[in-house]
Amino acid sequence: MAAPVVHRARLSRREALLFEAGIKLGGIFHQYLGIPVSRRTARDLARAIEDAVSLQPYVEAIDVRIDPTRGGRTGVGRFAYRYLTPEMLHVRVRLRDGPTEVVARLEHRSDLRYPLMSVDRATPGARRGGAGPSAAGRGGRRAGRSGRRTSRSAG
Repeated sequence: MAAPVVHRARLSRREALLFEAGIKLGGIFHQYLGIPVSRRTARDLARAIEDAVSLQPYVEAIDVRIDPTRGGRTGVGRFAYRYLTPEMLHVRVRLRDGPTEVVARLEHRSDLRYPLMSVDRATPGARRGGAGPSAAGRGGRRAGRSGRRTSRSAG
């Protein structure tokens, strides 16, 4: 039985994993910014993010670190709390499809004053021929929970 086609474009495994890495990091960035966080809750929040992302296809490992000391407080008195900001967040994700691996990260770059998503490593992937199965349908991918989670949030 042929694997289902996911991408309409002819993508190599490498290209498909690079796309997936961007989706995962972008999702983390846009979904979790603004959530209340403290020294006491940072580690649990990092683990919750890791658990959620590790359920997604191709994720072999994810490391989320949150440094709640980097954000400013909002409000006064009982209304004062910190919320997750780009400066607090550091994420590294490793994706695999068969022999092809991509490692990407999200981290705030103070020199750019910007939360940059970048690729650390991408192994070469052979280009597919024809309109055959996409990277998502190939055997050897690891869907579901990762066996490895390495949360190291400050707190």
